[in-house]
Parts: sequence; C-alpha cells; structure tokens
Amino acid sequence: MTDFNYKRITVKVGSNVLTKSDGTLNVARIAHLVDQIAWLHKNGIEVILVSSGAVAAGRSEMKPQKKLDPVSSRQLYSAIGQVKLINRYADLFREHGIICAQVLTTKDNFADRTHYLNMKNCFTTLLENKVVPVVNENDTISVTELMFTDNDELSGLIASMQNSEALIILTNVDGIYDGDPEDEDSGIIEEISLKDKDWMKNVAVRKSGFGRGGMLTKSSIARKVAKEGIAVHIASGLKDYVLVDLLKKDTTVKHTLFKPENHKSSNVKKWIAYSDSFAKGKLVINKGAEQALYSSAATSLLLIGVTAVKGVFQKGDIVKIVDEEGKSIGWGKSQFNSEMAEKELGSKNKKPIVHYDYLYLKEN
Repeated sequence: MTDFNYKRITVKVGSNVLTKSDGTLNVARIAHLVDQIAWLHKNGIEVILVSSGAVAAGRSEMKPQKKLDPVSSRQLYSAIGQVKLINRYADLFREHGIICAQVLTTKDNFADRTHYLNMKNCFTTLLENKVVPVVNENDTISVTELMFTDNDELSGLIASMQNSEALIILTNVDGIYDGDPEDEDSGIIEEISLKDKDWMKNVAVRKSGFGRGGMLTKSSIARKVAKEGIAVHIASGLKDYVLVDLLKKDTTVKHTLFKPENHKSSNVKKWIAYSDSFAKGKLVINKGAEQALYSSAATSLLLIGVTAVKGVFQKGDIVKIVDEEGKSIGWGKSQFNSEMAEKELGSKNKKPIVHYDYLYLKEN
C-alpha cells in the first residue's frame, strides 16, 4: 500500500471542475474523480465528497417556460440537477463496487447543536459502513440569506465536524497566487501558516465560471479550518490523478497548503467556530476583558468586562463578541438571556456569561 499523509479527508470539488464551458456536466472529469476516490477508498482512506455541480447539471437539462427570478431559477435547476448528478455518481461508484449516499443540508442544520450532532452521527454511520457520502447544499429550499457562501464554507464545516485530517479543495487553478493568476509574473504561494499575515492582500478577488465563491472565500475558510488543526490543500482538479498524488507523503503537486495548528479543538469549540452567522445578539466588551481573553491563560468572559448587550437572545444561544469599536473578536454560547445579562452588566459575582469551553476567538 502507498504511504499516505492522511486516513480521513474531506474533498470539495467545484462547479468549474465538474462542468464544461457551456454549463453541461463534464462526465469524463467526474468519472476520473470517482476513479481516484475509489482507489483511495480501497486503500483505507475515508473520503467525504462535497460536490458542486447540481445547478449546472439542471441548467443543461431544460429551459424554463418563463423568465424566473434568481431564487426560483436556482431552485428549479438544483432540484432537477441534483437527481442527474447523484445518479451519475452512483453509477460510477457502482462500477468500483462502492456504494455512495446523498446528503443534502442547509445552513440551518448547523445552527442547532442537536441537528448538528444528528448530522455528525449520519456521516459517522455512513463511513463505518464503507459508504462514500456525497454532500451538497439543498438549494431547493435554501434562500439567499440562509445560503452558505458556497460549498467551500460547507466543506469546511463538514471537515471540522468529522475531524478530517485534511480538507482538499479542488478548483480550476493550481492554488492561491501572489497576484492575478492571468499575470505571468504571478506565482503560487505554496505554503501559508497562521503566522503569515500579509499574503492575503494580493489574492485576486474576481470569481469565474459557474461557482459562487472566489479565492478570498477559499482563503478565509482555509484559514479557519487550519486553525482547527486540519491541513487545507487548494489545488487544480483539472490535473489528472491530482487527488491521489496530493495524498502521497512525497507529493510533487504544485499547490497551496495551509499548515494546520498543532492543537486540536474540542468538538463543541469546532461547532462554535462556524456559528458566526447564527449569532442572536452581541456582547460589547472593554479593553481589559479583551486582553484577558487573548492572554495565555484559559479565560472565560465575565460580566464585569461587558459594557453593552445588543439584540435579544436566550440562554444557550450563540452571541457575537465585539470590542468597543465594533470589531469582531469571537463568539460563544451565552449562559444568560439578554435581559438577565443586561441587568447584571458589570457584576463581579455572577458566573461567566461565556465559559471558556464554549468560547471561540478570532486570530488576534
């Protein structure tokens, strides 16, 4: 057996890899992807596949009978295309004697801790039974304000939730460039650590093809996932055997690697790390509290350091933590409702409003 870097991975493949320029599915490219996953699967690697392409597949199937608004158009194409896409995956995996399963999810499924744990159990059961999960956002019921940024965000959530050792994002370029990819003077940034601060200023902001996200989105998600102790590889899915080659310890594939933090976060902290968009309210904290949170000691957020409570929330809801200038510091699970928190502002004697075990801080 080949010596691999990882035993469990999450693979995200974008629309620009799976579709042709006219928007139709690139069946040969999908088949090659399945061949690679099947080979890894048979060599003991657990793979969760987060696959775009449903909307593009549906768009190539039919033309609407009347002009549709963007949300209705997306719902139509995804409902039709998801059937076509998963059937294609099922047929191709079946040729290798492998069963795949479809898992459709929405952002709301990650907002509630119980739903989150139910979904985690679903993935665990599938993997234990040697089934390859094929995941996508359920665009048929998601509307704009409840949608993921794109499947990059979804894949980060899945990788974190399932304790993947690596997240591999396959796109239509070789990685993150230190300038515009179309500029011949630009080169690939091959390695990025959490200590690197200035690399992002040169990342191209434009999007391309059929995908919703761009490199800034990928970079932001990759940074957060790497902070959770998961290696993130961004590479071209248009290269033959790229997935197999990336996993080898002696890989020579030119791509971008976000180096992971050495520590592993608890499962609760991983959930909270991706809960920013689910926050019900805000806690404004003073400078002293901010310094205490970022100190080397494990510190909870006390009410004495909170200067204002904004919004309405219940005990157990996720709240955003900001400084007095409004800059986001992190978020956590509140141990008080908003009414009690406001009543007890500045109190020295109450228990923490956010306990350290339920607190996630952004990079300082």
